[in-house]
Amino acid sequence: MGNRYGWVIVAAGAVITCIAMGTMFALPVYLQPIAEETGWTRAGISGAMTVGFIVMGIAGFGWGTLSDRIGARPVVLIAVVLLGAGLVLASQARDLLVFQFAYGGLVGASGGAFFAPIISTTLGWFDKNRSLAVSLVSVGGGIAPMTLSPLAGYLIEQIGWRASMFWIALGAIVVLLPVAMLIRSAPAVAEAPPPAASGQAAPAKHSSGFAVLRTPQFIVLAVTFFLCCGAHSGPIFHTVSYAMICGASLTAATGIYAIEGVAGLFGRVLFGTLADRIGVRKVIVAGLALQAVGIYAYIYMSEISQFYLLASVLGLVYGGVMPLYSVLAREYFPPRLLGTVLGAATMTSSIGMAFGPLGGGWLYDTFGSYHWLYIASAVVGLAAAAMALAFPPAKRGEDQQPTALQPA
Repeated sequence: MGNRYGWVIVAAGAVITCIAMGTMFALPVYLQPIAEETGWTRAGISGAMTVGFIVMGIAGFGWGTLSDRIGARPVVLIAVVLLGAGLVLASQARDLLVFQFAYGGLVGASGGAFFAPIISTTLGWFDKNRSLAVSLVSVGGGIAPMTLSPLAGYLIEQIGWRASMFWIALGAIVVLLPVAMLIRSAPAVAEAPPPAASGQAAPAKHSSGFAVLRTPQFIVLAVTFFLCCGAHSGPIFHTVSYAMICGASLTAATGIYAIEGVAGLFGRVLFGTLADRIGVRKVIVAGLALQAVGIYAYIYMSEISQFYLLASVLGLVYGGVMPLYSVLAREYFPPRLLGTVLGAATMTSSIGMAFGPLGGGWLYDTFGSYHWLYIASAVVGLAAAAMALAFPPAKRGEDQQPTALQPA
């Protein structure tokens, strides 16, 4: 096949993540029509999304580990079927608990299967341009809200929310199943020779199973990922409300999300290219520090134009940094264990994401101002940058990961 097939994996991964994540994160578009038809509370409907985040994080670890054993393709195929089944069941649900189980449980569980397996497979295909390749795969997730959500909104107006969700589910299955068939492991990963009998076999033995999750490198990776997501999730969730408090209309304030999303697309390409040239660790540390400064700057915003400008900077930064954690993991861990490593790291990041909105709401209710949210988030962001400094330089060897083999 040649290494050029790696770019096919990149394209397939971008399409899969775009459609899969787009269908999951379209729930806000369905919120009002569902509430009007069923009489369910908005909190109850939104609860499906909360369940989905929790299940996605937990399931991501399991899917990542399974992909190390059986490969990414069967995992993604199973997840596509699960995604379609969950959406179809949710579209026909007449009970709130059934809807929460279908959308939060089944769709959320499928969502956890698309990051770690696809990214770990992509990493195996690239020695050069590795950061750029991973960033391009993540572009699919970045543009997902700008594609499937408008489509869902249009279909809801034409045929109602139930039919819209049903046909989007079928369309997702029809598109994703053949695209998923394009995913295959890199030859170097699938046909890796056994270690030479030169006293180097012992480290490879220690790197099997879950031993890598006890290494200092993984602990630093997971904690940095956790702090990074904990820092920006609160501001992302609450900034629209903060802008409205400062006098912006709902329409204008909602535009902050769109600007962050578009800026994030450019950030993925820019940061991926920089990481390939000057080193992924340097880019992550600099990006996390800039993210912390940008978050703190929100307390000085008062006009919508200022919010837009800062949103473009922050979208560029955290959109560019997020894909690079998987590239950094590849410098410390062997390809055959990346599914486990990335799945576990994603689980910790999901927990970090869950703290931000909840903590921000508590700080506002307690102090009557969002300023403390941005101050606390900036401190957490600086802690993430400081933690990233703890990564030792990766030693280059045949496996490109000898420093990751000594459990803590």
